[in-house]
Amino acid sequence: MSDAAVTMDFHPQPTPGTARPWAFPAPDRGTLDNGLTVLRCHRPGQQVVAVEISLDAPLDAEPEGLDGVATIMARALSEGTDKHSAEEFAAELERCGATLDAHADHPGVRVSLEVPVSRLHKALGLLSEALIAPAFEAGEVERLVRNRLDEIPHETANPGRRAAKQLSKELFPAELRVSRPRQGTEETVERIDAAAVRAFYEAHVRPATATAVIVGDLTGIDLDAVLGDTLGAWTGDKADPRPVPAITADDTGRVVIVDRPGAVQTQLLIGRVGGDRHDRVWPAQVLGTYCLGGTLTSRLDRVLREEKGYTYGVRAFGQVLRSAPDGSGASMLAISGSVDTPNTGPALDDLWKVLRTLAAEGLTDAERDVAVQNLVGVAPLKYETAASVAATLADQVEQHLPDDYQAQMYLRLAETGTVEATAAVVNAFPVDRLVTVLVGDASQIEEPVKALGIGEVRVVTG
Repeated sequence: MSDAAVTMDFHPQPTPGTARPWAFPAPDRGTLDNGLTVLRCHRPGQQVVAVEISLDAPLDAEPEGLDGVATIMARALSEGTDKHSAEEFAAELERCGATLDAHADHPGVRVSLEVPVSRLHKALGLLSEALIAPAFEAGEVERLVRNRLDEIPHETANPGRRAAKQLSKELFPAELRVSRPRQGTEETVERIDAAAVRAFYEAHVRPATATAVIVGDLTGIDLDAVLGDTLGAWTGDKADPRPVPAITADDTGRVVIVDRPGAVQTQLLIGRVGGDRHDRVWPAQVLGTYCLGGTLTSRLDRVLREEKGYTYGVRAFGQVLRSAPDGSGASMLAISGSVDTPNTGPALDDLWKVLRTLAAEGLTDAERDVAVQNLVGVAPLKYETAASVAATLADQVEQHLPDDYQAQMYLRLAETGTVEATAAVVNAFPVDRLVTVLVGDASQIEEPVKALGIGEVRVVTG
């Protein structure tokens, strides 16, 4: 065979194109005739549309002694309407290829719908039914109450959930709703009936105080007409804005051990209360907290996991509890993880050393740079789906933030320097103002923890 017979022509190697700039999607805001606020966001290629409905039915609006009624109401919204029984409603959703979920949290009730764009009109009609004319049949409400009562013992047995419950109880005065379990206790849930659910719905669910977020590929859809046929038919009285109760907290440094005899691990939850996302230091705090405990390469993981082998992972985070337009809301700033029982004392000792070293020496420029790259660089992937964009927009609505908040947040993160991030995280986690909850075997961990001198130690059962 000649050389000419084996000669091959290769196509030029492809070269990468110019990277397109990315920014968090900007929604279009409008209002229907019934007062419902609508945020729409066209996302080409997203053939599954996500809809988030934010209802101004916060947990602090629950009647005294009926903690959990917002949760039961949220769950009951999809359990039948004046047109469809619970079984029929579920079947209609299935025919649309849609999923419908709802949950209650401190800011309010959130109803979430995902559906193929070709069936958006039908699915929005079902969602509208659930909001306009929920059945709240006594039998269905009783079933939901029983289900909720069955969940509570499992939550109590879960060390992470038990620690969270105790920390809220420790930080906040008992009269504040934020001090008590979001979904109620056995004593309050068992008092809930269909009449209580109906009363809560009628008092707080109306279009004038609700917001609908719709995200997806809206090409060829007359969304105004679709909304007019569905959510536009929702009627209700207007309501004055509800004042947000001031949140006070006691973050005096102390340790509470929830005794679990025989536990082979200790669940850690260390926290205090900070400002909400209106606070100007929030971006720097996010960046500094990420350096402290936001990833496998953070300081806490590097010491407690990689060097000492105490844990599979420790995380630091900030979670908004309740926000207000004037910035008087609050967030939970916390460090969480679990360690083996014999090393509970040494692990806490090293954790406090990490915090003290951070305060004394600060973050490094390298830590700051990696954190910015991770937080900002992952954003296009984080918001790849319509559901993630819709959820973030709905969060902004509930927290009284401008529609471009998330987009501006990434710009602020990129601009935040090492010194600013250090100051923010040190102020967020001062070593003498942290409430530490340990769920574990008190007989083994109480004395080693007392020896650390990080605060008064108290043991509780449960």
